[in-house]
Parts: sequence; structure tokens; C-alpha cells
Amino acid sequence: MLNVFDIEQFSIKDKSKELFPQFLEMHHYHKEHCAEYLRVSKIIFNDIEPSSIEEIPFLPVSIFKNHALKSIPDEDVYKVLSSSGTTGTVPSKIYLDRDTAKTQTLALSKIMTHVLGQERLPMLIVDSKAVLKDRKAFSARGAGILGLSVFGKKHAYILDENYNLDTEALDAFLEKYNGQKILIFGFTFMVWQYLYQQAFKKDIDLSKAVLIHSGGWKKLLSMAVDNATFKAKLKEKFGVEKIYNFYGMVEQVGSVFLENEKGYLHCPNFSDIIIRDPKDFSVLPNGQEGLVQVLSILPKSYPGHSILTEDIGVCVGEDDLPWKGKYFKILGRAKKAELRGCSDTFAAGQ
Repeated sequence: MLNVFDIEQFSIKDKSKELFPQFLEMHHYHKEHCAEYLRVSKIIFNDIEPSSIEEIPFLPVSIFKNHALKSIPDEDVYKVLSSSGTTGTVPSKIYLDRDTAKTQTLALSKIMTHVLGQERLPMLIVDSKAVLKDRKAFSARGAGILGLSVFGKKHAYILDENYNLDTEALDAFLEKYNGQKILIFGFTFMVWQYLYQQAFKKDIDLSKAVLIHSGGWKKLLSMAVDNATFKAKLKEKFGVEKIYNFYGMVEQVGSVFLENEKGYLHCPNFSDIIIRDPKDFSVLPNGQEGLVQVLSILPKSYPGHSILTEDIGVCVGEDDLPWKGKYFKILGRAKKAELRGCSDTFAAGQ
């Protein structure tokens, strides 16, 4: 069976076939160890033995908000991840044991060192240390910061405990490392508000910086700032050219889809995507918009290996860029009618 950790990242061709044996193994494992997954597999998917990756049963992402899904005993829970949903919504709860948490860290390292290299860089974090206070139950933001902070050193947080801009910390870090190679991480809107929109006493040179960001597009799009504008403005002001957006979710360990050289999101070695028709869940070909299903061979402590998201996307291509695997675009959230149809299907089955 293919060991995805022993080969170069973004190097697997025809990944759906290559990884299918591992997805089939995950399917049987979770059927045996998680009663809720077994129930869905039997009632919704008629307990058919999958013959391809497209036939692996999937769970709607919303199920993790209402059910404590685990494939491990309670005493083996090492860490609980929480989604950072909008105010008033119920967050997802994801249960990790030590092995799954370790595998998640290793996978993130393989993905990020592919673009960062092995050297740990001085790191500017566009957030507050306050999000890391509860080490047992991380939010998506906290998990993102903690996961990426291992690739940096001399960490500087630019927001204080009350989430106000610490201008002294920001100015001191940028003056010290002006023109040097650094790592910057933050959620997209926060990078825009607390870094790009700040006035500095002198020109700041970030031409050697690597900026990694994710999430928070809704506010920016309302200001007519899309991904291309975001990149152009940061390059214009700071000279920063290496900017990587990524798409991921707390509900699925191993799914960090990094932006490739063409500006598309790219599947790493551990993950894959399928685009499905919201009406009947049939698989759509490249170029057609539909619901995004994300798959990862890493979640073993809970049945998160195959999840139908609430995002609309389109698969653009596969295996025809220097990075191998599928690459895609996220176009926005599904309409409520589409989501209602999905949830009704699963609710009826359960």
C-alpha cells in the first residue's frame, strides 16, 4: 500500500485509484468502530461494498455539530477541536487521539515545508495569544496558529489579549526583520485589516516574506477585495510575492489544500476531492460546479475521512501541472435550498 509520507508532496498521479485501498480500509475501520457511521453506511448508502473512491460513503459536515462522532473510546480522547462558526451557531466537535493528532502534524509539515523549505523563519502572527488559552479545546483559528507556528521562530503576535492592535510589537518586528526572509500567518480579513491597512512610519520591505492565509473572505468580498486584488495590493505596498491561500476545515484532519502556482487550490498527497450534483449527489466532471466532497486518509479517531461540505466548487484539472493531483476553486457557500435537500436526505435515513 502506498505510503504517502515517504514520497515528495504533490507527486501522486491518478490519486483516486492509488489511494482507494486506503479509503476502503478507513471505511471498514469506521464501520466497525463508530455506530453512527455504520448506521449511515447501511441506511443511506445501502451498505454497498465500495469499488471506487466515488462510492465511499460520505457524511454531511453539519453532522459534526449535532453528534459526538468517535471511533475511539472516551478515555483515548487526547484533544478536541472546535470549528469557529459564526456567532450563535453550534460548533463542530472533532475528537483526536494521540496518534491522529501526531499524523495531522506530520501531514501539515509535509505540505508546508514544500513551499517554506526546512528552515524555521521569524514569524509574524496576525492574531492574539488569547486564542491559544484552552489547549484542550482549540478553535479553528487556534489550531491553525498552533499548527503553523512550528515552522517559525521568534514569534510575534500583533494583537493583544483584548484583540487590539499592538502597534509597538508590529513595528518592532517589521523594523528588526525589514527586507529579511520571514513567515507571516493570519486569517485573510485580519491580514487585510491589521497589516495591509496600517500606516507605517517608513516603507516596509516584505519581498522575501512568505504569507500564508485562509478564511475570512466574506468581509473582504463585501469590500470588493477578491483574491487577485488581495495579492496585488499586498505586493504593491510591501513587495510580498509569495502568498499562499489555503482551504481547510477543522472537521477533516489532513485536508489542507494549498494554493498552487496558478492560483488554484491543490489536493495534497493525503487528500482528494469530488464534486457532486446537489440534486442527486452524482459525480460531476471537471468544469461543472457542485458541492465539494473532501476526502482524507488520515482521520482514524473519528469518521472524518469522507465529508460533504457546504461549499460550492469546481474541479479545474488533474495531473497536468508541476504539482500532481486535482486542483479546484471554491465559489462560495451552497444555497439554503441545496443544504436543506442534503440534510433532509440524511435526516430521513437516520
